[in-house]
Amino acid sequence: MKTTASAVKPFAVLLGAFIIWATFTGAQAVESGVVDLVNRKVLRVCSDPHKLPFSNEAGEGFENKIADVIADELKVPVEYTWFPDSTGFVRMTLFSKRCDLIVGYVQGDEMVLNSNAYYRSTYAIVTKPGSDLDGVNNLADPKLKDKRIGLVANTPPGFLMAKHGLMGKAKPYPLVIDTRFDNSADAMTKDLRAGEIDAAILWGPYAGYYGATGGEKLNVLPLQLDPELSTKVSYGITLGVRPSDTDWKKQLNLILVKRRGDIEKILIAYGVPLVDDQGQPITAPRP
Repeated sequence: MKTTASAVKPFAVLLGAFIIWATFTGAQAVESGVVDLVNRKVLRVCSDPHKLPFSNEAGEGFENKIADVIADELKVPVEYTWFPDSTGFVRMTLFSKRCDLIVGYVQGDEMVLNSNAYYRSTYAIVTKPGSDLDGVNNLADPKLKDKRIGLVANTPPGFLMAKHGLMGKAKPYPLVIDTRFDNSADAMTKDLRAGEIDAAILWGPYAGYYGATGGEKLNVLPLQLDPELSTKVSYGITLGVRPSDTDWKKQLNLILVKRRGDIEKILIAYGVPLVDDQGQPITAPRP
């Protein structure tokens, strides 16, 4: 059977139109995040099963509670993918598409796409009540000279301690640990209560939580900086999603605004030292 040019032409036009439509809608899908593979029927959270006060399998961490708030707003249940928060965490969870959300991620880290920061905390100095370090909140304070100070190795306060000549008697604790077996914050506060060290420098959520659990309540004060030093001690914390999940990020940002008061109420209940963008303390949930 012969095929005439007049018969082929309409088919070619239709085929061309279909290719243009498919290309356009495909580009729209990528841009809008439709192909992000986020499960909209359940909130799939990537989390560490042994990392209090942030998270654990029993749902006792503040990140577990914040995930519940987000799920409540979405009207879906929560489902966890558990993995130790160590090397390979993001690759083995979020990037493997086993889950769609990391509840706590430092603002500005380019590995993931960050939501807006939903809280800002700071490193804190932890001391025993009634000691001669009561009220000390600055590493420049002369009362800290010759004191045994615990700190997590390779964290920003170490630079400040070196600047102020406090490293001579410092006791370092490991930064990279397997949370199934080790806990530097817990070990440091136990040493403080036992008199092995005189003060501890900890990231705020750890300081607030372990300063209030495991024995006598310890003093926890946000670390203050000398104006001439530029080292950061406060950081914004965000929700982390895959870089392609732009629509998912926008949806989460709306939830963070709407439920800010509920989220801050949880953080304050866990003793997390909160500060605003100007470094001023937040002591009550904001509307």
